[in-house]
Amino acid sequence: MAEGSGWRPPRPCEAYRAEWNLCRSARHFLHHYYVHGERPACEQWRRDLHSCREWEERRSAEAQRSLCESERARVQTARKHALVWTLRQSPPADWHLPLPQEEKDE
Repeated sequence: MAEGSGWRPPRPCEAYRAEWNLCRSARHFLHHYYVHGERPACEQWRRDLHSCREWEERRSAEAQRSLCESERARVQTARKHALVWTLRQSPPADWHLPLPQEEKDE
């Protein structure tokens, strides 16, 4: 973490406010409840918004640390899910050949 005026929050404060408002919306609530079976946790977005505003107003080191930790946790959560498909390094050797025709029922 860089101390001083050169450091900026990872996102603008408006982005944290927009995420918090989205998280609290009825549409997001219904979607999240349908997919995950539980209420969405919006408290972290509110804390991040508060920390961002605290940083902009007072340059608080605690707010800076809180935002950095929150973003690190968000990135780690996104990375822990493995890809569903195995990525290829090159196309199959026979990619240019015509596809086999299905046998017609007699």
